[in-house]
Amino acid sequence: MAEDIAISGERTGHRLASNSARRALDILGDRWTLMILYLAFTRVRRFDEFQARIGLARSLLTDRLRRLEASGVLRRQRYQERPPRDEYRLTEMGTDLFGAALMIIRWEKRWFPDPQVGAHRIRHNCGREFTPELRCACCGEQVAARDVSAADGPGAGLEPPARPRAQRRSTVERGELAPEEKMLERAIEVLGDRWTAQTIASAFTGKRRFNALQAELGVAPNILSERLARLVDLGVLDRRRYQERPERFEYALTPEGLDLFPLILELIRWGDRWLAGTAGPPQIITHRPCGNRLEPRITCDQCGEAVTVLSTRFD
Repeated sequence: MAEDIAISGERTGHRLASNSARRALDILGDRWTLMILYLAFTRVRRFDEFQARIGLARSLLTDRLRRLEASGVLRRQRYQERPPRDEYRLTEMGTDLFGAALMIIRWEKRWFPDPQVGAHRIRHNCGREFTPELRCACCGEQVAARDVSAADGPGAGLEPPARPRAQRRSTVERGELAPEEKMLERAIEVLGDRWTAQTIASAFTGKRRFNALQAELGVAPNILSERLARLVDLGVLDRRRYQERPERFEYALTPEGLDLFPLILELIRWGDRWLAGTAGPPQIITHRPCGNRLEPRITCDQCGEAVTVLSTRFD
């Protein structure tokens, strides 16, 4: 069961348990960041192209590109001297997010398939359209939430929460992209906000009640209340009464929510590799069926072979 998983721990004062998924979401948990990364994987590199495809104000686009550059996900490269012009290319760190992008595609295709979305028609080099699968590299079995357990790793400890972002939320709404360019249509509602995404990640630790979620996330009560209501409306969480007087509710992952687990595993893998530093991963995740440390491997559901950024294309 998902309740057996311990991806993070309790808040202590103003410090939170070290957590690779949360570190990753501090960088990626933003609507416009997700769109920029999707376009970067489709080889969009120049500022004007990003702006034309997303429809985002120049100041906001500049801010998101600078954040990704500062995080090491993108790098600027001069392509014109007079006048000076730069383009934004994925670094090795950025390219390694392709696995997370595939897990988003997997979730969308399974729950909200749309033939107009190019990413939903992704092809493997076996020549067929496919849905990515996340498997254990040791035994080859697909991995679900009930299949793993976690223990403290060498990087376990406490760290301060990420600093709040100063920028106000953009008022630009869905629909700026043409139908064939839309990616993350539903996923953006779930992942395109740091607190919403982190609430989902915390739900996989077995935290279901408001006070437990607040303690784990270190989030203001009004923010958490709004995010929980949103996730219930989206069908990711189910609100269940567990006490009559006074009335109390808990929030359980629905089948749709549980199916986000492969994405959480990819965020942990990426965070362990790029954000753990010399201390090492905060947690060691074990694949229970085979008893080995979990090493995720993404495969094609048609031919069973490994999927990489070089072995795929979008129609």
